[in-house]
Amino acid sequence: MFEILKRDGLARICRFDTKHGTLETPALLPVLNPRLITIPPSVMKEELGFQALITNSYIIRNDPVLRQAALEKGVHQLIGYDGIVMTDSGTFQSHMYGEVELVNKDIVAFQRDIGSDIGTVLDIFTEPDWGPEKTRQAVDETLHRTKEAASIKGEMKLAGVVQGSVYPDQRESCAREMASMDVDVHPIGGVVPLMERYRFADLVDVIIASKKGLMPARPVHLFGAGHPMVFALAILLGCDMFDSASYAKFARDDRLMFPEGTMHLADMKTLECECPACRAHTLESLAALPDKERMLALAKHNLYASKKEIERAKRAMHEGTLWELVETRCRSHPALLDGLRRLREHRKYLERFEPLSREGAMFYTGPESLNRPCFLRYEERYFERYRQPPNKILVGFEDAERPYSRTYAPLMAKLSDVADAHFLVMSPFGPVPIELDEVYPIAQSLFPKIKDREMEEHVKEMMEHFSHCQQYGMCLLYDGEGTVEMLSSLSGEKSDFDIDVAKVRAVADYQFGKGAADALFDGKMQIVKSKNTDKIRNVLVDGQHVVSMRAPDGLFTLRPAGAKKLQKKFPSPRMRVIVNADSAEFNKEGKNVFGGFVLDCDPELIPMDEVLVVNEADELIAIGRTVLVRNEMLAVKKGLVVKVREAVA
Repeated sequence: MFEILKRDGLARICRFDTKHGTLETPALLPVLNPRLITIPPSVMKEELGFQALITNSYIIRNDPVLRQAALEKGVHQLIGYDGIVMTDSGTFQSHMYGEVELVNKDIVAFQRDIGSDIGTVLDIFTEPDWGPEKTRQAVDETLHRTKEAASIKGEMKLAGVVQGSVYPDQRESCAREMASMDVDVHPIGGVVPLMERYRFADLVDVIIASKKGLMPARPVHLFGAGHPMVFALAILLGCDMFDSASYAKFARDDRLMFPEGTMHLADMKTLECECPACRAHTLESLAALPDKERMLALAKHNLYASKKEIERAKRAMHEGTLWELVETRCRSHPALLDGLRRLREHRKYLERFEPLSREGAMFYTGPESLNRPCFLRYEERYFERYRQPPNKILVGFEDAERPYSRTYAPLMAKLSDVADAHFLVMSPFGPVPIELDEVYPIAQSLFPKIKDREMEEHVKEMMEHFSHCQQYGMCLLYDGEGTVEMLSSLSGEKSDFDIDVAKVRAVADYQFGKGAADALFDGKMQIVKSKNTDKIRNVLVDGQHVVSMRAPDGLFTLRPAGAKKLQKKFPSPRMRVIVNADSAEFNKEGKNVFGGFVLDCDPELIPMDEVLVVNEADELIAIGRTVLVRNEMLAVKKGLVVKVREAVA
């Protein structure tokens, strides 16, 4: 069984059940060579804390002694490990060393017979420099072998590998075919050459193309990725599992792995590492260890560093700071920076999984931050959903301390006394009308005061776009008292702009779509504000409480009366999650919606969206917030998909 416990965009923390325990992802599976064991498997589990490892069934099968022992005792007793064991099929060895005596159905059956928790298909490794036709033939053969393997896997979990070289269309096509088969894990294969050659931009393309086609209710394994410098980026892109023998290979060459790269022991000047393997050593004492002891210490360090980096990424997911971590990590090497910058080409896809808001502030770490999905979302929603008020004059302000409405309140009052004015701020996100200044991520973001060229160009580009859309009679940039005097002489009339009314209407359309404000606030509207902060808290229409405005992100929480208005306004499945009869009975009691009970839902829903829970007859049952997107809701059989806030009578 597979369950998504926590998600942040494509990144996720999951639970994957196997015969020998439950694996929490993201997770690294250290590669164990049964002929050359650097760290005993028991130490990997008990001392280093690894829940699972991967070993090679081809090596075991090719050695008469190991083969007999594995068939008699099982692979777990063979290697002395009672955790989760995944076995590789020998694909990489076959690719690297030419023709070997391997038949797909034989190696899959062997993995099943020795008790592997997760076995792997004998796929065809596709090289980055292969042409499209050769790649297509390899993909077709891989798919044929996967179908064959699925028919004989028995109770063993099966890993069906996505191949396709560097061709996104072939990767996505292979993934879609793989998703329809009876497999349990989706490794992305053929990527080791990309990582060895530091082609991280291509790696990004390969991962995203694969993710587009894969079954979201199965873990995604990035084959051969075992260096901590790539974990944060790969996790951001939705990879759940990793494996590599690099920890041992590098240790044999006196090299230490860190999130920022690899260092040779002889080139290091100090040893700042506080991991258990290094804590008792100085650089000199570590270098002076006998060869075997030093290799063991360095191998342990490499695994500690790898595990710590994955834990760091998981913490960032919980805190909502994964983008900041990835941007920081990718600046450790120019090739990783290429990978980070390649994300701009995939913003539209990434935006579909980006949560509506986050708990903490968005930190700008550099020009690449402009490529985050939240920038694209604001841009699209502003230009597509925002309705300009009827004021004749627009006054623009420079970026300032947030929220803008508080910073510029005295100036806006002064200008409103002499002109029919509306107000807008030229922010790093582009044009921000004053009534949208508290929605996420506008108010919940921190930027350096000294702007870089890319940020200035972005603001200029957005304002130019705005200039072609605006319909004001006059637009001007505030330039001190002269602006007040000029408007006073030109206009001489006061503004009737009501920022509170404008705010609730603009936020409703921004959050729920065009027309939402008309539906929600059709009637006598009453705005209730906090006595302490003077911020909007609740909106009532004809005495009914329709929405509450959340202080942390400036967006609305729907109340039953508001949900009914939007249900009437928007046809099904807009804003809806449609559940079956069994789920509906529980949801009527205010209980959450879980995987396996969703019949359909709005494909435009994103994580943390307000949602209407309805039955097949489109009767409103409950309201809450989404956790997953549509294809995930329909695929998962377990776990929370909608967090219900209250039932609707």
